[in-house]
Amino acid sequence: MSTLPDKPLITVAGASSKQGRSVATTLLASGRYRVRVLGRRADSAPIRALVEQGAEAIVVPLELGRQAELTAALRGSHGAFLMTPPTLPVAPPDQPELALGRELADAAHAAGVRHVVWSGLENVQARTQGALWVPHFTEKAQVEAHIRSLPMISSFVYLAFFYSNFQEYYVPQRNSDGSLTFAIYLPPDVPMPFVDPLTATGPAVLEIFDHPQRYAGKTLPVIGEILTARQMVDTFTRVSGCEARYASAYSREELLRHFPAFAANEYLLRELVGMVEYAVRYGYYAPERDLEWSRTIDSNALTWEEFLRATRWRGQPAGYGA
Repeated sequence: MSTLPDKPLITVAGASSKQGRSVATTLLASGRYRVRVLGRRADSAPIRALVEQGAEAIVVPLELGRQAELTAALRGSHGAFLMTPPTLPVAPPDQPELALGRELADAAHAAGVRHVVWSGLENVQARTQGALWVPHFTEKAQVEAHIRSLPMISSFVYLAFFYSNFQEYYVPQRNSDGSLTFAIYLPPDVPMPFVDPLTATGPAVLEIFDHPQRYAGKTLPVIGEILTARQMVDTFTRVSGCEARYASAYSREELLRHFPAFAANEYLLRELVGMVEYAVRYGYYAPERDLEWSRTIDSNALTWEEFLRATRWRGQPAGYGA
């Protein structure tokens, strides 16, 4: 692949994450961009793989107090894909994800980046009028508001629930008869959006960088499929050949019954319960969002069935090497 200097340079923050890897890999494969990736360690498997594909790597952790380093790492970039890493919620009023997101945005502005794509989510505090506390969503939305105040082009992607959540955090439990209990954090028959971030984020962000004026100021959902928890379990059984049954992990009590380890962090537990209550009561996305956009521009976006077939997952824990 050619990396001629006249190609626009895009810097990808959080390049070891599923979203960051997807963006960097897709931009490199397009042949239309040079790519710089930011990571905590240059020797991590995801960063090494991206360098082998042609990316330039700079070591800079995504953590508070590194705005000067981030500014230097972003300098010379035409565009940047920005996101915050997984952040454990803390007692209000502290907002660590908001603080980090603002530093990232300010670093991009100081570095002269012309177009930022931010991985955000809906403002739960605003949509529920303060009834539910979901900082993982709200703080991202508050970062978005800050980015919109800066004098640069900005666009925003909102990823749906991850299919991979069931491989990493809500792993099905194997019963003595060999069957699986698929404890899902949603009621059985409420349609909800899901996505594979490792394959869907990149095409969405490539489309945005390819057409900056078309997507300036836009908020764009990224979805693989909208389906119910019961449909997910039925599809898993059909594709995997493993007998599985749905169990609810929607309420606080049900969640702890199936996943008692969450009791170790009260703020995380409160957020997890609030997040799913928000999605069920108010809708994961605000009503004005275009839920068809990402599947229109990316016809290869994986459905749940396609994800199961591609990964050959049979209910065991799985990691992604970040």
